[in-house]
Amino acid sequence: MAHNHKQRTRIGVVAAALAASALVLGGCAASSDDTASSSDGEAEAASYGEISVQYSWIKNEEFAGEFYAYENGYYDEAGFENVVGVAGPDTGVAKLLSGSVQVALSDAASVGAAVAEQDAPLKIIGATFQKNPFTILSLTEGGNIMTPDDLIGKTIGVQDSNSSVFAALLAANDIDPADVNIVPVDFDPTPLINGEVDGFMAYLTNEAITVEFAGFPVTNLAYAENGLPYVAETYSVTDDYLAENADLLKAFLIAEIKGWTDTFNEPLDDTVSLVVDYYNESAAAGDLTFGDLDPEKVAAGLEAQALLISTDETEANGLFTISDDLQAQTLASLLASGWELSADQLFDTTIIDEIYAENPDLMDYLP
Repeated sequence: MAHNHKQRTRIGVVAAALAASALVLGGCAASSDDTASSSDGEAEAASYGEISVQYSWIKNEEFAGEFYAYENGYYDEAGFENVVGVAGPDTGVAKLLSGSVQVALSDAASVGAAVAEQDAPLKIIGATFQKNPFTILSLTEGGNIMTPDDLIGKTIGVQDSNSSVFAALLAANDIDPADVNIVPVDFDPTPLINGEVDGFMAYLTNEAITVEFAGFPVTNLAYAENGLPYVAETYSVTDDYLAENADLLKAFLIAEIKGWTDTFNEPLDDTVSLVVDYYNESAAAGDLTFGDLDPEKVAAGLEAQALLISTDETEANGLFTISDDLQAQTLASLLASGWELSADQLFDTTIIDEIYAENPDLMDYLP
């Protein structure tokens, strides 16, 4: 498999943050109107330098679209010298506010909480997942948590980075946190398998599949079906960065659309191989990983997340779009969690709308 090593520089979280901070201080990232002129007066393609993107999770199939954007040169075509993908887990909120990353793949609950509680100057400009993938995972022969009320009196393992999202689930269902025994866990679902917790904060596209593949029938309490139908894997930026770099962000999102379109058009086995390759490279760089990837599980994860990414609305409007209805559902979810926001406080879809108005061919992402 041919690799674009210029684009595919992989560095650890700390190194990426330092590098991105240096770029912010040094002003190396080009502004939205950074277009050179040739000697004959004709405009040349914009050059946007380097940007850093915080991933919400480890570099697995969740970022297959980004991997295709590297592999097939879409970031190059868009005018970027390098796009540094910073491995998670991380909501990206703190790093956006500090300027150590320019874009974060986050979720509406994490960003919404920061806007509502801290008046954080953040906006969601697009969303990969039209339906959020969060779930409370339980063993069918064990916790078997089927309804929100089943959480009461149970021991639930929640990761630190997911605490605000779990709090949102409780609030949306009028459950007092004091009625649930919340214990800190990592992302390995072994405590659930071993019976140390009754439920485990998980992704439908990841840990839920892991436990099933280990031979344990599972029950999922999906957030999207229990009061929190909000968007996730959101492209999130600061207000200032959005105002100053609209053209850059448009070029970046076009590259992302092309990458994610490939996930729907390339053979599944090829995408699995690509994901494994990038995961292994990330592991070699010292990023957080969880052993070797199982190609069969990667394939299952790709198929599961495709159902969250591709909906009737994206088929009509294009990838990453957030319809008025979906914005309203997201805001209602946040309100049920105690965070009252208006659409213009949380969302700015100007760029994604412009992309499809100017490039309607990009809407056709399905084969």
